Amino acid sequence: MLIFLDTANMEEIRQAARLGVVSGITTNPSLVAKERAGDYRAVVREIASIIPGPISAEVLNLETAQGIVRDAREVASWAPNVVVKIPITAAGLEAASALAREGVRTNLTLCFSANQALLAARVGAAYVSPFVGRLDDAGHDGMAVVADIVEIYKRYSFPTQVIAASIRHPMHCVAAAKAGADISTVPYKVLRQMIEHPLTDVGIARFAQDWEQVSAALASRAAL
Repeated sequence: MLIFLDTANMEEIRQAARLGVVSGITTNPSLVAKERAGDYRAVVREIASIIPGPISAEVLNLETAQGIVRDAREVASWAPNVVVKIPITAAGLEAASALAREGVRTNLTLCFSANQALLAARVGAAYVSPFVGRLDDAGHDGMAVVADIVEIYKRYSFPTQVIAASIRHPMHCVAAAKAGADISTVPYKVLRQMIEHPLTDVGIARFAQDWEQVSAALASRAAL
């Protein structure tokens, strides 16, 4: 399972890139606004220059299929690795179908059911993003939806990749991997939590203590 980072924070993106574990980025205008990062296009292009993998950037015009297609073409032109995020609506599906015929890759987002994911695959979306955390918040089993989508896609050999989104904690990532999701997109905080473990810290401290004792013993012998 690949790991994407869900952010528009440039420092987080640069730190994640140095780790070598992040394969792509998902972002949207809300995340850009949260970071007060400035021009949306400039932010997406900078992200695309740091991370060579897929960069999902959301369209702003969502009222009509024609408006979505027009904006999607513009967003896709910002960098070769940009993928256009489109919510799953009737207009979004119509637009994604047209864009697929043009070779524009899309990530159909705000997915909350296997039915929606099935339709996303049928229109040729490159990715679909079921929102695990929001489903859990509403009293549903978000990861069960991911598992259902993976099973359907595998049965019919759909090429659309499943991005487990709205990830809230590290165990969501484990569950997504066990469910067969192609990708999990996580906040930087969750990525750090995936790395850290108290027993690792204890082990490092013990190694350091043991080495100090060994070094002291060697120094004592050398002084004799």
